[in-house]
Amino acid sequence: MPIPQEPPDLGFVLANALAGEQMIPAATWIGHASTLIQAGGLNVLTDPVFSQRVSPVSFAGPKRAQPPGISIEQLPHIDVVLVSHNHYDHLDRPSIKRLSRQPGGAPLFLMPLGLKNWLQKLGISNAVELDWWEHHVHRGTEFHFTPAQHWSGRSLNDRNKTLWGAWSVLGLDCHWFFSGDTGYSRDFIDTREHFAKRQTPELGGGFDVALIAVGACLPRWFMKEQHVDLHEAVQIHLDLGAKRSLGVHWGTFELADDPLDRPLHELSAARDGKGVAADDFFLLPVGGTGRIRKRAIKAL
Repeated sequence: MPIPQEPPDLGFVLANALAGEQMIPAATWIGHASTLIQAGGLNVLTDPVFSQRVSPVSFAGPKRAQPPGISIEQLPHIDVVLVSHNHYDHLDRPSIKRLSRQPGGAPLFLMPLGLKNWLQKLGISNAVELDWWEHHVHRGTEFHFTPAQHWSGRSLNDRNKTLWGAWSVLGLDCHWFFSGDTGYSRDFIDTREHFAKRQTPELGGGFDVALIAVGACLPRWFMKEQHVDLHEAVQIHLDLGAKRSLGVHWGTFELADDPLDRPLHELSAARDGKGVAADDFFLLPVGGTGRIRKRAIKAL
């Protein structure tokens, strides 16, 4: 089945980028793990990959199945880039370099521990690296780096020399989560419990949206420690106490044995098996935008 695509709603995205406190929380899926999150007056990119291939070289390796939902040239000014780990399908050197040269100045790059030196070699200094459970505040929004079960490495001799993880983002109008790559673990229960005191009923409770990886998970004997399957992804949604979750990390690059369109066919059964409504764990077409219900703005 073809991967659903739609032209990006650039009128909404660009107007929303300039709306300041009136910004409508929204997620626009660019492809794979790359998503534009607009919330708290910030434009944030997760694991931006705009290249044709995810590989050490530009002429070989997994090739993009369709163009990015929004090109770099079409993006609004990006305030923050979040990187979950250094695998080539999540940390793309050409994309990072181009974003660092965007008109109006480079975004803030938030990275796992050990990756700041990699950026410095590209001439990028506007960066902060974090260990698990550390956080950085940017223009009133808290970016917490939280644990996940995965690994890192870009060559044969640097395995696990840098950290990997997920991001928990707490803003006045939206609390959101990005899983990066992960196997299933109790890290997501720990994350919910860690922020429980911040998710009181008067603040709306829980993450308003979670971006959870749903692809590149077969064969299970090999992938289960590093990538969740659809049933585990839905369980992460429940573990986090998320109001809604968006499936990402699928439909773009062939990285494992599962077909690119597997989530289109099997997510429904995974939701049903755990009693999760269709609207509560959903997919977007490439280029599609989903609006996120804005929480009542109160002091964090």
